[in-house]
Amino acid sequence: MKLYKGLVTAIVSGLQEIFIRQRQADRVVEQMLRSNSKWGARDRSYIAENTYEIVRWWRLILHLSETGGPPQPEQFWQLFGVWQLIKPVHLSGEPAAALPDWIEFSEINPSRVLSRYKQARKIRKIAQSIPDWLDETGIKELGPETWEAEITAMNRTAPLTLRVNTLLSDVPRVREIFGTDRTVTIPDLPTAVVLLKRQNVTQLPGFRMGFFEVQDAGSQLIAPFLGAEPGHTVIDACAGAGGKTLHLAALMQNKGRILSMDVDKHKLIELERRVHRNGVKIVRTALITSAKVIREHWETADRLLLDVPCSGLGVLRRNPDAKWKLKPEFLDSVRATQWKILSSYSKMVKKGGRMVYATCSILPSESEDQVARFLGAGGNAWRLISEKRTSVARDGHDGFYMAQLERF
Repeated sequence: MKLYKGLVTAIVSGLQEIFIRQRQADRVVEQMLRSNSKWGARDRSYIAENTYEIVRWWRLILHLSETGGPPQPEQFWQLFGVWQLIKPVHLSGEPAAALPDWIEFSEINPSRVLSRYKQARKIRKIAQSIPDWLDETGIKELGPETWEAEITAMNRTAPLTLRVNTLLSDVPRVREIFGTDRTVTIPDLPTAVVLLKRQNVTQLPGFRMGFFEVQDAGSQLIAPFLGAEPGHTVIDACAGAGGKTLHLAALMQNKGRILSMDVDKHKLIELERRVHRNGVKIVRTALITSAKVIREHWETADRLLLDVPCSGLGVLRRNPDAKWKLKPEFLDSVRATQWKILSSYSKMVKKGGRMVYATCSILPSESEDQVARFLGAGGNAWRLISEKRTSVARDGHDGFYMAQLERF
C-alpha cells in the first residue's frame, strides 16, 4: 500500500502514546480511529494493523534501527520506516519494500538494516521480539522447544471470534449477519463463530441488541468447564467486565443466581451495562472492599469461578504491548495474589460444590503449580476433578488453564 503522510503521522503519534506515555495500545488505537471521520475502512485498517505490528515487533525494530536506547520522539518516524522496509520479508518472505524519498526516512540505510535482520533471525529473543527476562522465564518453565513454539504462535494476529448469546439469538442468525461464507464455526464450541475478515463489530445493530459478544475460543471453554446448571447459585469472584458471567447466565438459561464480584468498581459498572444488553436477569454485582465481603458468602456457592489476575502471557497476541510493560517483579506479585485469592475465596463454595481456577497464562507457576499447592495445603478437603490447557501453538486458541475442583 502506498504510504500517506497523514496516516503515517497518526501511527507515529499513537506509538509515542504507547511507548513514551505508557498508554495501553488498544485504547490508543481506539481513540485514533475515532479522531478522524474522513478515514475510510481501508485507512482505519491500515492504522490499526501497522500500529499493532510495530508494537508486536518492537524489540526487533529497535535492534535494526540502532537507536541506541529508548527512542526519542523524532526517531519514531525512522522506526516506522524500518518496519515498512522489512515487513514483507519478515511476515511473508517476500522482497523488502522500497521506501518513499521522505526526509523522515533519510537516516535509514536499507542494505544495513537487511544485513542486521539476517543476523537477528538467529537470535530468538530478538527474532521473536521478547525481553531477555521473559525469554529466560519461558525456557525455564516450558523448555526451549515448547516455549519457541508458543511465542512464535503468539506473534501471529489473533482471529476475531464471537460468542453467540443464546438468550437472544442463535448461531445461524449471527452467521447470517456477517454472511455464512465469511464465517466458520469451531468443533466442540457450539456458540463460537469466527469471522474470516476483521471488522469493528461493536458498532453493528446485532451487537447493540446483545446477539453476540467478542470472546476468544479458549475463553469460551471456561464457563462450560464450571458445570453450572439452571437453578444453581454461582459466584464469579474475579468477574472483571463480565465476559464469563454473561456466558454462565446463558448456559444457566437465565435460571438461578449469579453473584459477580470484583475489586474494580468501574469494571462492575461495565458488567452491568453488558448484562442489560445481553438480556440477563439473574446477575447481581458486589464490590470486594475487604475480606469481610468474602466471609459474608462462605459456603453459599454451588459453583465458584476464580478467573484470577495473571501475567496474561496466554493472550499476548491480543495484547502485544503487555510484554513490554510486564516486569519480573510483577510475576512474583501476581503469584502471591493468585494464592491469596485461591486460598481465601475458595471458602465460598458449599461442601459438595465445585470451583474452577483459571488463568490466561501459559506458565505452570501461575496455573498447575498453584493448584497443586492448594491441594497439598487443603488436606482432604478438596480433590481435583479435571484440568485443561489450551495452546495457541497447538490448537489456535489463546493460552488458558482451567482446573475443576470439588469440596468435600
